[in-house]
Amino acid sequence: MNIGNQIKELRTKFKLSQDELAVRLNVSGQSIRSWETGTSVPSIDTLIAISDFFNVSVDYLVLNRISTDTFSGSQSIKPAYSSLHDWESYSAALSEEYRQCIDEGLDIENFKPLFDAVSALPKDEIKEKLGDILFEIVSSAKQRDGYKYIEPNDYETIKLYTTSYSLGEVPNKAVLKKKIDGAWMGRVCGCMLGKPIEGIRTNELIPFLKETGNYPMHRYIYKTDITAEICDKYAYHFKRRKYADELDGMPADDDTNYTVLAQQIIEKYGRSFTSTDVASAWVDRQSKNAYCTAERVAFCNFIKGYEPPHSAIYKNPYREWIGAQIRGDYFGYINPGDPKAAAEMAWRDACISHVKNGIYGEMFVSAMLAAAAVTNDMQKIISAGLSQIPYTSRLHEAVTDVLNMYNAGTAKEDCFDSIHKSYDEYTGYGWCHTISNAMIVTAALLYGNGNFESSVCTAVETGFDTDCNGATVGSITGMANGIDCIPEIWTKPIQDTLHTDIFGVGTVKISECAALTMKHIEN
Repeated sequence: MNIGNQIKELRTKFKLSQDELAVRLNVSGQSIRSWETGTSVPSIDTLIAISDFFNVSVDYLVLNRISTDTFSGSQSIKPAYSSLHDWESYSAALSEEYRQCIDEGLDIENFKPLFDAVSALPKDEIKEKLGDILFEIVSSAKQRDGYKYIEPNDYETIKLYTTSYSLGEVPNKAVLKKKIDGAWMGRVCGCMLGKPIEGIRTNELIPFLKETGNYPMHRYIYKTDITAEICDKYAYHFKRRKYADELDGMPADDDTNYTVLAQQIIEKYGRSFTSTDVASAWVDRQSKNAYCTAERVAFCNFIKGYEPPHSAIYKNPYREWIGAQIRGDYFGYINPGDPKAAAEMAWRDACISHVKNGIYGEMFVSAMLAAAAVTNDMQKIISAGLSQIPYTSRLHEAVTDVLNMYNAGTAKEDCFDSIHKSYDEYTGYGWCHTISNAMIVTAALLYGNGNFESSVCTAVETGFDTDCNGATVGSITGMANGIDCIPEIWTKPIQDTLHTDIFGVGTVKISECAALTMKHIEN
């Protein structure tokens, strides 16, 4: 019998020392050493315990033979934990969960050593089970004393902490059509500007832009910029990207997929769509791989039977990340001059995957776009957006801080430096959180003075979530000033063509999407 060899092979595969395995099996370290050297063999009871632990049959241990039985009383079927994507494994994001809980004001600081210890474990069943325990701790945690923010999730309570904001008249149909054209094209062009460098950090982004003659940023990044020398010099994978001088239209991207998908939802369900309708559309119209972070968690939760709003809460460490903030544009497009209606629709969409400031980010952007349909004053647009989110929230405070810095005459560079100091772009949490990126959007709109080119370039060159922020800023400036504000250098590579990953939609004409938007406004 090769029982000792089999035990050693399995122990090594699972990266366990002899003493660590002994603790797991409740035997002595000397027993493990005796088995592996062949001087003794485990008892039957212990063999069963070993087979259960390593998820193999007793046949495999004793005879080095995989059982041909479909099911075995001593063997359970388990996922390949090491193969699970981090977005689909709660225990893989425990450091993000801890930071999220602290920012939400949950009283869990005493558990930090446990979060750290479980985070350091290899991806396996034990880590997943310990993650479940930590989720129970998080779910039952109380808010710590002295936490100053009030951040509700349900819309009726959110409204209690919002304000009204007056805007001018909606422009005539011809002017509004140009604004809608500008919003759609601005979103696409802004997204394309940031898409090739999504995920890069500024320690490489700024040197790269300077080396390619594009700093301060003033144009797309081109394939001709990506020389062999550039690829060798930087850790960022430039070769795996699409560039503006090699396009047959805008490549599929989640930042534009969601805008088209929202239009499809309005077309099917009308303005009275529900959160459940949105969840159904997600499952029916895109594959799992089209969704990231909080959206991936929510999608998997839908499949498991968790309905909104529980789909946003169950094992979702990304619940305040940027994903909802990039989904709200269309609700602003179809509610010109009515930030409140836009924000309420955005809430219905956001609450399926996000909570608190994750929800507010989408409401903020949607309301700004509704305001941009009737004014091009960026301070008024931002103030209209703020009016629709709780003034007791972290997001409201952060955006107001940016506004105050701008109005106090703070230099552009100093303002963006302060954002970098508040949120660490080198962590996933800081790089992808709603608040950090909303601050960048706000600052880019202000310091860009409403100009499309300077605004989107400012949003992208500062780093963080470059394609998301470029798309949002492009959408708002395009809406505020109309399609004529976007020079041909930006629109020509797009060729009025937008590729999507949406089943049954595929590739669309941007002009046709804008025309359908006008129909939805009128209806």
